[in-house]
Amino acid sequence: MTFLLRTARENDLEALYRMAKGTGGGFTNLPPSKPTLKGKLQRTAKCFAREDDTLGDDLFVFILEDTATGKVRGTCQAFSQVGTVLPFYSYRIGRITQHSKELGRTFRAELLTLCTDLDGASEVGGLFLDATERSSGVGKLLARSRYLFIRAHRARFADRTLAELRGAIDDAGNSPFWDGLAGRFFEMSFRDADEFNAIHGNQFIADLMPKHPIYTAMLSEGARQVMGQPHFSGRPAMRMLENEGFAYQNYIDIFDGGPTMFAQTDQIKTIREARDVSVSAIVEGTGEASHLVSCGKLANFRACLGQVDPAGDGVTLDAQAAGLLGVAIGDTITCAPA
Repeated sequence: MTFLLRTARENDLEALYRMAKGTGGGFTNLPPSKPTLKGKLQRTAKCFAREDDTLGDDLFVFILEDTATGKVRGTCQAFSQVGTVLPFYSYRIGRITQHSKELGRTFRAELLTLCTDLDGASEVGGLFLDATERSSGVGKLLARSRYLFIRAHRARFADRTLAELRGAIDDAGNSPFWDGLAGRFFEMSFRDADEFNAIHGNQFIADLMPKHPIYTAMLSEGARQVMGQPHFSGRPAMRMLENEGFAYQNYIDIFDGGPTMFAQTDQIKTIREARDVSVSAIVEGTGEASHLVSCGKLANFRACLGQVDPAGDGVTLDAQAAGLLGVAIGDTITCAPA
């Protein structure tokens, strides 16, 4: 397999913009705005260059490249912590029980509360894979490589990691959740609000939305049905997150109602199972990749899929993976079961 996960560079702008235009909306971390994407690449360059190994306000953008063609086929991002500069808003789904002695009845109501409970957590997001590659098996490389990066730079990330999944959006780019709730308070469509948020942040939500809890019974049926539900194209990503140990805990996106998933960083499966090993031999590949393999620090971080087998005090690595990573016998790599 010729796919390499590498760190993004400023000359990746056109490729990022092409992918951003193909998301179909709802990808806050990958807006179809060249100035915003350029700003992300400039910010990530500074973060990769920061040498002090401490928790900060870092953004790391990665690129999936098919080295056989030189074409960019995917991208993903990792944030060291959210809510450090601007609050990270979510809706928390809660419940309240009320009893009427006179009526002899108990009422249970569901509430949405605007909150910043998730401030300080790390985030993995901004994942997009070209449609032509979604059946090739490289999605797991794109998604899981971020966990190997986090492991390699553990001091730069928080003890809890979240992932937001895009909520339900129809073919016209409308969100039932937005139309049933926030759209009633703003004179803009979901698409316009989503683009504004991607460029300017979501402080306008906090400024204009009601501060009091909202009874979900007052929302439309369509809005209630999609709360906590991912977009149909995001269901595989949700299953992949669940396999890594992430869980939905009743927090949803304030725009489209998509689910927010959580995991304790050190308990993420890929991080927990990864091992640092020495390459004792480089051999010709004979079958499918058995491991996710990475090496390098910060801007030199790289990852790919490879065949890894025990060999004495180290491992053997297939020649193609060794070439992609630029490693030789005696070098240390990190690997996790594929």
